[in-house]
Amino acid sequence: MSSPIQVYSEIGRLKRVLLHRPGAELENLVPEYLEQLLFDDIPDLRMAQQEHDAFADTLRQNGVEVVYLIDLVAESLTDEAIKAQFIDDFLADARITTDRERASLREYLAAMETKKMISAMMAGVRKDELPNSQSLGDFLRHLEGGYPFALDPIPNLYFTRDPFAAIGPGVSIHRMFSATRHRETMFAHYIFHHHPLYRQVPIFYDRDENFPLEGGDILILSPQTLAVGISQRTHENAIERFAKRILTPESGFEEILAFNIPKQRSFMHLDTVFTMVDRDTFTVHPNILREIDIIVLTRDADRIRIDQETGTIEQILQKHLHLDQVHLLRCGHRNTIDAAREQWNDGSNTLAIAPGEVVVYSRNRVTNALLRDSGVRVHEIPSSELSRGRGGPRCMSMPLVREK
Repeated sequence: MSSPIQVYSEIGRLKRVLLHRPGAELENLVPEYLEQLLFDDIPDLRMAQQEHDAFADTLRQNGVEVVYLIDLVAESLTDEAIKAQFIDDFLADARITTDRERASLREYLAAMETKKMISAMMAGVRKDELPNSQSLGDFLRHLEGGYPFALDPIPNLYFTRDPFAAIGPGVSIHRMFSATRHRETMFAHYIFHHHPLYRQVPIFYDRDENFPLEGGDILILSPQTLAVGISQRTHENAIERFAKRILTPESGFEEILAFNIPKQRSFMHLDTVFTMVDRDTFTVHPNILREIDIIVLTRDADRIRIDQETGTIEQILQKHLHLDQVHLLRCGHRNTIDAAREQWNDGSNTLAIAPGEVVVYSRNRVTNALLRDSGVRVHEIPSSELSRGRGGPRCMSMPLVREK
């Protein structure tokens, strides 16, 4: 029986994709805690939902089945004992400081219908929403300007690329760089252990590992070759452990190209500076066009062999993808100011829905014109609010099935 996960490239025609429609978690963003929650600004929820619906509709109009995170999680919690364990596990990850608050949250969540409960977990729970919350301590914390949440919101959830990655016939479930995002992977854990369709798929990395690995740093360049970014949010030790599990005859993958990219927010993942558009065409940020060092991981009998290579990105891609020529499309074309501005708004972060056909943010006009001039079919989506979270169409999507 074939796996329900089938993703062997970045560009094969997209057939099924996982999204999360932004919810009330965005309305629990407040200026005092933006940095902690990994946001630079506060998107308008209603506009963000309209933009996200336009994204989903664009995918559907091009033959893609869209499934939503909340539905897959709910379908994984039909057994009451599993649902109760999910609540306990989720709260254990939530860094709740008092037993009283933990017990109150457990009672509050357990009383809800399953999908409403999941929505509340995603949105976060304000202290004044809890029953019997008005203790002397609560009043004192309120007067002192205390922390307003009993359960933190999870506003980064609409970037479904990061908590897990579908690779070949299986998935990697990630340890996130920031504790703020680690609860996101609990949803993936329950899907891939309890969902009737997905509970048997191979797992190549899991959330209890010691080193962070995030999905935005994983690109499937071919059925044999993966690229992984050594980035602000993915550690080199995680890549080595990941390699031991995925470079096997069963997966079909033979090598990992580890790209060392700048450790800063505007380059947070490999896919913010580099995405695949067609068999020989890539979007890139100009800062990675210089000669670079990469680390190549391959399996040698029962160990992982590690070699270093130096070259331009063209040379590296030509060699490892067996191409005669590579076309690199610069974010912002050749203008330094346009490149910096459109990089900030994820001009390099394209989602390929077929070879030479991509979904992009409409606001990146210079890069989008370059894509069209290069023969790429471009589907633009509105992005004034979604882009405030610092992620593009690839960041907002997790392919589950692509044609080979």
